[in-house]
Order: sequence, then C-alpha cells, then structure tokens
Amino acid sequence: MRANRFADKVVIVTGAARGMGRATALAFAREGAKVAVTDVSADEAHSVVREIGQAGGDAVAIQADVSDLTDVSRMVDVVIERYGTVDVLVNNAGVLGKTGPLEEIAPEEWARVIDINLTGVFNCTKAVLPIMKERGGGKIVNVSSSAGRSYSTFGAAHYTASKAGILGLTRHTASEAAPYNINVNAVAPGSMDTEMVRLSATPEHIAQEEANNPLGRLGTPEDEAHLVLFLASEEASYITGATVDINGGDLMI
Repeated sequence: MRANRFADKVVIVTGAARGMGRATALAFAREGAKVAVTDVSADEAHSVVREIGQAGGDAVAIQADVSDLTDVSRMVDVVIERYGTVDVLVNNAGVLGKTGPLEEIAPEEWARVIDINLTGVFNCTKAVLPIMKERGGGKIVNVSSSAGRSYSTFGAAHYTASKAGILGLTRHTASEAAPYNINVNAVAPGSMDTEMVRLSATPEHIAQEEANNPLGRLGTPEDEAHLVLFLASEEASYITGATVDINGGDLMI
C-alpha cells in the first residue's frame, strides 16, 4: 500500500463510529486524507476523531442521520465549510434490523432498515454529486453485502432487500456519473467480525459461519477497509459500476 496516496483528499465516511466504518476512517487518515467521521452517535464519532488526531491526522466528527436528507445536507455543508470540497464518499452506514421470518417484520421495521441502508445511500450520494461534478471528478464507494448477492445469514428479508437495492443504485449512479469522471462502485462483504454482528448473533452461529467459510474465519473491518481504499484510489480509475466481493470464498459467483 502506497503511503499518503490520499494526501489532502477530503473523505466522508458514514457510519464511521465503529466496525468497518471506523476501520475505514482510520485507514484513510493514515494515508493522509482529511476525514469527516459521520455517525448518529456523536460520542463515538468524536472518539474516532480523537484517535485520528492523536496519530497526527485531520478529522472532524459530525452527527448525522443518513435517512434524513436535511440532516445529510447539513453534514455536507459542515464538510464544505471546513475543507472546501468532497473527493471521496464512503456510504457505509447501515443496520441489520430485527431478525425473523418475513411475515413477522413489522411495516415500520421494514421502513427503518430500508430508510437507513438504502435511502441513506441515495441521500448522501445526492448531496455530494453536484460538488464532485463541479470539481471534475470523485469517488463513491457503497457498502452492500453478500446478502445483496444472495440472502442474509445474520439479517432478515429487509436487510437483504436493502443491500440488493444498493447494488442496483450503484450501477445506475455509475452510468450517470461516468461522464463527469466520477467512479461509483460497491463492496459486498460476507460474514464480518463486527460489533453489529456480535450483538445480533449467538456465539454458536458465529462459530458455524467461521467453520463453513473456505478461509476458516470471518472477515475483519481492516480487510474491508483495504478494499474500500483501493476503490477510492487512482489505482481503480478504470473501475466503475462494479461490485467487488470480499467474503473469504463464502460466495463464489
């Protein structure tokens, strides 16, 4: 990995207070980026920013609900006021939601998961595209899931539907944004060892997922961060509209 390949780049990472978002924000900061650490949890976002600052990086914490377009617009305004532009957007924010059979999912629970996981990607992309078009380029990386390729082993139908929707939104956005030198791609992580997964699954379920994976383990937040940074770099300048799987061989298509 080349050091400082994101020097002076301005990066927004949503859902960056913990898990894969936190690892991604830290990785960008280590490579010289100015990072907007955004999350619904202000305290945890500030904790990540302090960690970046202690390592000599430049970051700002912004509390924002990605399902609320007004909140997202305010978030982007804060980034522009502080840093002047947006070079990279990582749409990472998401929730698993309550698990259970489809017929037991309440309409309000369905709406909550779709609003955060899918509409959140739409809202953040809508907010930054005019900025990227005006500056003549940019990178957007959307975090989907293997569930979007198949079905979820940890979540339920609403999670699977939201993650599949991200893949379609990624392709369509990529086709519209390509003439403006904006690359839009998605990553599809498989079973990852994150707080969200460990809070929603039993130790036995997690152990079974590890045993069934061809590489014999769950993915780490750092595994995903490495891939996100590649897709956000100039090394991936000829990749757009793609979904890159990162699942230890658990889903081979």
